[in-house]
Amino acid sequence: MTVRRWLADLAWLPGQGLRRDVLIEAEGGRFTSVLPSASTAPLASPAPTERLSGLTLPGFANAHSHAFHRALRATTQAARGTFWTWRERMYEAAARLDPDSYLQLARAVYAEMAMAGVSCVGEFHYLHHRPSGRPYADPNAMGRALVQAAAEAGLRMTLLDACYLTGGLDRSGVLPLAGPQVRFSDGDASRWAERVDALGLDEHGMISSHARAGAAIHSVRAVPPEQMHPVVAWTRRRGAPLHVHMSEQRGENDACRAVYGVSPARLLYDEDVLGPRTTVVHATHVSAADLELLGGAQVFACLCPTTERDLGDGLAPSRPLDAAGCTLTLGTDSHAVVDMLEEARGVEYAERLARRSRGHFTAEDLLLSATCDGHASLGWPDAGEIAPGTWADLVTMSLDSVRTAGADDSLALETAVFVASAADVRNVVISGQDVVRDGLHLLVPDVPGELSRSIRALLPS
Repeated sequence: MTVRRWLADLAWLPGQGLRRDVLIEAEGGRFTSVLPSASTAPLASPAPTERLSGLTLPGFANAHSHAFHRALRATTQAARGTFWTWRERMYEAAARLDPDSYLQLARAVYAEMAMAGVSCVGEFHYLHHRPSGRPYADPNAMGRALVQAAAEAGLRMTLLDACYLTGGLDRSGVLPLAGPQVRFSDGDASRWAERVDALGLDEHGMISSHARAGAAIHSVRAVPPEQMHPVVAWTRRRGAPLHVHMSEQRGENDACRAVYGVSPARLLYDEDVLGPRTTVVHATHVSAADLELLGGAQVFACLCPTTERDLGDGLAPSRPLDAAGCTLTLGTDSHAVVDMLEEARGVEYAERLARRSRGHFTAEDLLLSATCDGHASLGWPDAGEIAPGTWADLVTMSLDSVRTAGADDSLALETAVFVASAADVRNVVISGQDVVRDGLHLLVPDVPGELSRSIRALLPS
């Protein structure tokens, strides 16, 4: 196995804080030694020592992604509207994708993520079949395109394969699938499980060396209660993570109460969906009773502040979720921007707006959401920190850019979370391999060009 060694001028080690002169060694894809306050003298190793200037962090986990939404950036900001009008534009893009075009687009999107310091992505995937609803010759062709795209961009991933069966809810009841939605559905949850098993998972739930399988219940709008049980059973057999959109919009809550008589959180609790391997995404509109259920079930709560702002969802109650016992994670969701630091500070800033006071989360709290906790929610508990035995992911950020210059090194974490942007990420190592160096992606040489070509082909003018 390849042995590598780095000497980080300044590194954040979860549990130890900021440390200087950290000597880090990896073999294969995992860290083997982490030594703070080290001398520059080489240890007994054949590997040269590479110097990391600036601030070195663990790799970020993007816990909630819909890769194809990246095509909507700017186009959906050009007019007024609501979440529901935005959704119609999203469906238009969904209708045009096939495995080849999705591979091209997702590879560029994942490369953009790598350049922002993301080492692992949770892809919430529901574009399963042909636009007509008929399966491809390989029923998992679209999912395999995403797995390949992550490999070609250098990321690890959890493919959160989503069960999506109905067209929504209104006060009259469950709506049938319509238009582009028909390609999302397997017919019922048992056939969903059969298709996901056909990915050919090993005994650890791995699709390949860089990708594991997880499950998703799209939402209470898209999966009736009786169809949730096979999905939950599949995750238990596989020991897999389970994600679900929940209470993103007040309209979703109102429709759920009208049809089922309870809130989405209560419905998911009653159907045994909530638990320590479950991530509820958004949780923007939750009551005190909902918070008690979510915290008692020890769920992860994935917040996506840039999307929630862009779509006008509302301010997620991050402090109450945290206080209730939910572990907070972060995602870029619709990719209005791809910047995990912006997501992190968005959590704190939403609380400041809601409560008109400052200082609800420390920089270290927010970085834990972006790293260790995000990876754990995706089924990678051995990632997200710089420690022996964990995946060898490193993100080095500039502390002397026009944004970050001037602050004392003791404030490097505050500089990263509250000042820096994805543009300050200089070098990224994922699973022991260089993926970004000096701000350039090494595997996808022209990321802007690939984004432009794939998006313009999908959304011709």
